[in-house]
Amino acid sequence: MTASPKLPPFDPADPLGIDELLDAEDLAVRDTVRKWAERRVLPHVAEWYEKGELPGIRELARELGEIGALGMSLSGYGCAGAGAGAVRYGLACLELEAADSGIRSLVSVQGSLAMYAIHRFGSEEQKQTWLPRMASGEVIGCFGLTEPDHGSDPASMRTYARRDGGDWVLSGRKMWITNGSVASVAVVWAQTEEGIRGFVVPTDRPGFAAPEIRHKWSLRASVTSELIMDEVRLPADAVLPGAIGLKGPLSCLSHARYGIVWGAMGAARTCFEAAVDYARTREQFGKPIGGFQLTQAKLADMAVELHKGILLAHHLGRRMDAGRLRPEQVSFGKLNNVREAIEICRTARTILGANGISLEYPVMRHATNLESVLTYEGTVEMHQLVLGKALTGLDAFR
Repeated sequence: MTASPKLPPFDPADPLGIDELLDAEDLAVRDTVRKWAERRVLPHVAEWYEKGELPGIRELARELGEIGALGMSLSGYGCAGAGAGAVRYGLACLELEAADSGIRSLVSVQGSLAMYAIHRFGSEEQKQTWLPRMASGEVIGCFGLTEPDHGSDPASMRTYARRDGGDWVLSGRKMWITNGSVASVAVVWAQTEEGIRGFVVPTDRPGFAAPEIRHKWSLRASVTSELIMDEVRLPADAVLPGAIGLKGPLSCLSHARYGIVWGAMGAARTCFEAAVDYARTREQFGKPIGGFQLTQAKLADMAVELHKGILLAHHLGRRMDAGRLRPEQVSFGKLNNVREAIEICRTARTILGANGISLEYPVMRHATNLESVLTYEGTVEMHQLVLGKALTGLDAFR
């Protein structure tokens, strides 16, 4: 008889053996980002969150550029994407959000929104001017689409750009803009006589202001701003030549949502690990609470949803690398993974009991951050309707 192959040991940190799907370079990228986050973010993030600030954001951006985390899915112009690919970018998002959603948002907005818009729709001059400095972190960018009265309905935006001789004149407001008050360049979407167009806007232009939004109870270790444009005059070549209509900004959002599919699992992993560690050491009724059936049931359910979510993210990443990822599939991933990540965080909170609300532990910080992630770049309802339309062929948006 042929001897049965020896099974590998069970790894509580990787119960499905997902790491076997990754090659050496995938693991190297993941380890590089994880070590950076452990060194530069984790020792300070609870204090940043409590104070509602992200000090040294420009230095953090330059360091993220040095490790190749900015524009990972893009190629050329100093971007790392020639050898990175979607899965490696996803792994980076997971590790960044395992530290804090605000740090992953910094990277997503920079690479998957501002840089992606310029890379895909910009002129050669725009790409040469901005992308190398954005990839290095020398220049921080932001992405202006959402407005105070128009979030899920960007077609109704009121920001408007009109032609004046050879120039464009841009006026309007954008809201909830990550990186806004520290950005040197903003990609702003506006109504024009030709339809919705994107504009590359240097933030030092007269009439441009970006006051920071305060009093947030979520994403507190992140810079969030309003953009105010009062007759901002731009040259004719400020417009993105490759995008007319909503397809342009929506394709950028789809690219960023892909990173969220991975990132949400990073926040969930941190809360799951905190719950496991706590359950092993916290004693009640003479033994660790991890020895009670109800606690083990919670941990088992959390582990199942966490690693299912990582498998889903990996599958979508492989499809993106193959050029086969559809927007509906990204909606599938964001809807599932953020929803399950929040549930994992909430369950972790119950295991930690009163300690679950303390910033000495990461659980409540991640739970409140994910409440923002749940609704930004597409609410639950919007993604449900995207999938509903794809499943039935019937449009329920209007």
